[in-house]
Amino acid sequence: MKARVKWVQDATFVGESGSGHAVVMDGPPEHGGRDVGIRPMEMVLLGMGGCTAFDVMHILKKSRQPVSNCEVQLEAERVETEPRVFSKIHVHFVVSGDGLKEKQVERAVALSAEKYCSASIMLAQAGVEITHDYEIVGTTAG
Repeated sequence: MKARVKWVQDATFVGESGSGHAVVMDGPPEHGGRDVGIRPMEMVLLGMGGCTAFDVMHILKKSRQPVSNCEVQLEAERVETEPRVFSKIHVHFVVSGDGLKEKQVERAVALSAEKYCSASIMLAQAGVEITHDYEIVGTTAG
């Protein structure tokens, strides 16, 4: 996997993935940025959220669950001193669909957290306390 980050001006950078996609990153005005892009640590959090959402949806589809929507809500805390690493991240899944089996949703979230999500597992191994929960919207089938 390869990526490239190119400085644009002030605290603005463009990140380009090896797959050909780009994203603008910028700092807040108090750090010389113009607030025209996402913060780099927000990118880390979004990357982790995308990784675990991908896993959960893949597992649920594979188990033929009737998912109509899946949203991952993330809330992170950072330490006060430099480097301001994450200390805690809470991951809340909101999974929608009529006839979803709660055991399957619970299993998908657990498998992502414990086995498949390389981003969250990497952060947990670095000492970040990561917690997960879920809610199901729609009728459940047990």
